[in-house]
This record gives sequence, structure tokens and C-alpha cells, in this order.
Amino acid sequence: MTTSEVMIKVESVKKSFRLPNESSSGIKQSLVNTLKGKKGYTLQHAIKDVSFEVEKGDFFGIVGRNGSGKSTLLKLLAGIYTPDAGNITVNGSLTPFIELGVGFNPELSGRENVYLNGALLGFSHKEVTAMYDDIVDFAELGRFMDQKLKNYSSGMQVRLAFSIAIRANTDILVLDEVLAVGDEAFQRKCNEFFMKVKKDKTKTIILVTHSMDAVKQFCNKAILVDGGYVTESGSPEVVANQYTLENFEPSANSKSSKSRNNRSGLTELVPKFRISALSKKVLKNDESFELEIEYKITEDTPVWLGLSVIDEKSGGASSIFDDQLKDDSGNQILSSTKKGNYKFRYSIPLSRFNDADIIVSAGLFEVNDKEVRQIAYTAEADNARFAIRGEKKDTGLLKEKGHWIA
Repeated sequence: MTTSEVMIKVESVKKSFRLPNESSSGIKQSLVNTLKGKKGYTLQHAIKDVSFEVEKGDFFGIVGRNGSGKSTLLKLLAGIYTPDAGNITVNGSLTPFIELGVGFNPELSGRENVYLNGALLGFSHKEVTAMYDDIVDFAELGRFMDQKLKNYSSGMQVRLAFSIAIRANTDILVLDEVLAVGDEAFQRKCNEFFMKVKKDKTKTIILVTHSMDAVKQFCNKAILVDGGYVTESGSPEVVANQYTLENFEPSANSKSSKSRNNRSGLTELVPKFRISALSKKVLKNDESFELEIEYKITEDTPVWLGLSVIDEKSGGASSIFDDQLKDDSGNQILSSTKKGNYKFRYSIPLSRFNDADIIVSAGLFEVNDKEVRQIAYTAEADNARFAIRGEKKDTGLLKEKGHWIA
């Protein structure tokens, strides 16, 4: 890979902010505080040590809880902040859509703000006029364009800003929570745009979102930011599962309501969970891949076991399925109800694949009368990996499910 294919390179970046503890009444008080050794502020380390690369054509997801450092990271990428340490290299032009109201004047009309925002993005008046109708149609704000922006709802402002931003002729588009505000119709339009741009390998998208469905559907790479660090990176499926588990909060009346969060995917309820390959690592189309799933559960609770099969070579999510244990009649049954150690073996037929690099991951789901919820998943190091190398031409998605074996 050449350097030119790396659009964004972040190397050991750190960023802190000074938060004042008290206000000084004047120079004298500031001098007294200094002589007494009082700093008058607390140093907040928003980004502690972050490194990653975004390549040309990537649809790159960034996820994390509120306060994890995502917004600070995006402003560093956009050049709004400068890092205290480390380096950020951006190869190409970048359009940030990271904060509601940036580039807008609330005292101007929607029409005037289109031209203002367009000028900030580098468009001429003639170019904005040529795309004006498309911008308004996408935002669905035709009858509001002559009203002042301060009378718009936040959702209306997001729709207008996003409609302008996606027309910027830049190499990199940075989008922060664009799916969080807006009605169903607008979100559907966003999804259609994402599907289109995902196929355009000349464009690079960075998407910050709390929607794990969006991460799995659109992104080919992702990182999880927590406490100013990147705590997980790589497969969108793995990153999304980790985010889901970290945000898991068991109900107060659950008998297994003790803390279960752990970055490895394990919990106090499930301290062991791994997949072992029983077959060789390189297989042909007419073979099957056999694996063993092993887990330990520390409390009596009804549990389902599910599997996901992911083809990395086709974007990370072309062949995904979930399956639970079934009886001889095909009825779904629980994998366990009592605490203890469990082992299951599974066989996956490979006749629907040609060349593929496969990851098999597993999840455990607690079942009660009201809901089914994930309580653990296999960490990246505990997943099974294998490759399929064949000569079949009529290949497709994995439609034929595997089967449980003794």
C-alpha cells in the first residue's frame, strides 16, 4: 500500500482541556493563587493516546459512549482543535458535519443560509444556484426556505445542513450523529445516500453514530473510543458487539443483575466463552468447517447460543446468520438453563463460497418472559478463523445453514 492511499493518519494523539475550579477576581487574586501553588483549574484529558488510519474508500465508523472523546477526536480531525501531542495527517480535502449550527446564521432565511454555507464549502454563487433545488428537495423544506433559520427545529436544521454537506466535492466527509435527529423519511434518505457512497471507492466517509445497525450495515472498519483511548478496532461486527455489551444494564429485578461489563466480551455471569477450530484453516468448497463452542455460566438462567459467520473479503458482513440449538423437529430450544460448563460442536457447509476469509463469532442471550438480551460474546482472540479457496464460479451468500453435531 502506498502512502497516498492513507487519507487520514492519527499517531499517538493527545488532547487536554483546562477546566477552571474558581474564578479569580483580578490579577492580584491570580498572583496569590499562583504563590500558594493553586492552579485554579483541573486538567481534563479528553484524548489520551489515540492512533488509527483511514484508507481511501473506507466507510469508517467511530462509536463510543457520551463523554468518551468522540467529539474532541472529530474536531481534531477537522482542524478545529490542535493536538497537545502526536500527529494528524489528512491527505485530501475534508468536509466536517460535526456540530449543529456551524456555518449557519440564525437571523438569515433558509435560502440565504444555503448560499452562505455553500460559500464556506467553496462553491460559487452560480454553483449553489444550480444545486439549490436538489438541496431543498432532499431536505424537504421547500415551504420553509424563506423563514429565518432561528424558527427551524433542530431536525430541520440538520436536514438542511446535511443536504448541503453531501454535495461538497471533497475527498473526505465527516458526519457526526446525522441519524440521531430527523424523522423516518429523512433517515431513509440518509441510508440511501450511504449505500450509494459506500460503492464509490473514491470517497471516504467517517461516521460517528450510536446506531450499531448503521455501523454493521455501512462501515467496513470501525473503532470504539472509551475514556480517551481506542479500546477496540477492526471488524464493525466486533466493535458493535463490544459497544452493545458496554452499554448493557441488567434490570434491577434480574437475579443476575451484577455488573457484567468487560472489554473482552466476558462477564461475571459468563467468565469463559470461546470457539475452537476442529478443522484445518484452509478449506475447499466441497468441505465443511467444524468448530467447538465452549462457555461457562455461573448462575441458573435460561440461555440461547447464537453464531455469526462473517466474510471479511466482501466487506465484512456479506454472509451473516444467527442460529440457535434445535431439536430433531427443528424447534428452537435453549442451549442451557443451569450453571456449569458447556460444549457444543457445529458444522458449516462451504458449498456457497468461492474465495473467502471467514470469522465465526458467537453470542449468548439471556431469555426471560419479556425479552431476549445479549449477555456475552466471544472476543476477537476467541473467534474462529478460516479461509476458503476454491474454483466454483456460481457462488453467493451462505444460504445453507450448518448443523449441530454430537
